[in-house]
Order: sequence, then structure tokens, then C-alpha cells
Amino acid sequence: MLEQFKKSMMVEFDMTDLGKMRYFLGIKVIQGSDGIFICQQKYAQEVLERFNMDQCNSVLNPVVPGFKLTKDKGGVKVDSIIYKQMVGSLIYLTTTRPDLMFIVSLISRYMEHPTEHHLLAAKRALRWAN
Repeated sequence: MLEQFKKSMMVEFDMTDLGKMRYFLGIKVIQGSDGIFICQQKYAQEVLERFNMDQCNSVLNPVVPGFKLTKDKGGVKVDSIIYKQMVGSLIYLTTTRPDLMFIVSLISRYMEHPTEHHLLAAKRALRWAN
């Protein structure tokens, strides 16, 4: 029945059968008899390389205990475009890493006027995601 469906789709649309899916939008897909598993390890490594952090050490937790993230009006401003790209990359990583959701929700609050304080928090989250 599956083969018949594939043939009817190939007649109707211009397509080919590439077999089992291995990657989809940067997400590795592992299909086995015990289930379908997804991970973004390769994407996480590419994000670290993109922000020149591929040689950094990993950390054991995404936030230093007792750490408070505030507006930091007197802090040194950083490039908001780079900061937004980091936060966006982390948001995409939450697809397979819901454990990142808390820190990503915190750092995403400061995308308009990020400071070094916020950038360090985003970098720590990237280091933890690796």
C-alpha cells in the first residue's frame, strides 16, 4: 500500500524517494524500531562556530545560582543584532532542548537594549547547550 501511494504521488508531483529522513531543518532524525528520536547536536556546534565560541568550555548549568538578570541601564551596550541572532539560535535549539526554555525566556526580554551582562548570559546558555 505504501509503494502504491508513493507511485501515485510521483505521477502527480515531481518528486523522488530519498529513503528514510536523516536531517530536517538542522534537526537530526534517527528512526528505529524503538521509535523516532531527534537531536540538534550538529546545529548547536554550528551555532558555536558562528559566534566564534567553538573552542569554549562547556558549563554545568545555564545560569549561575543566585544570578539576577535586570535591565542594566548603566551597563556597556553590545551589538543588538548579534545578541538577537544568539537568542534566535537558542530559541530554535529549544525544539529539542526544552531545558533551555527558562534561560532563553529570560535573555529574550532584553533584546532591545542588550548589555555585556545580557550577552554573557546568552553565551553561557550557548556553552551549556553544547
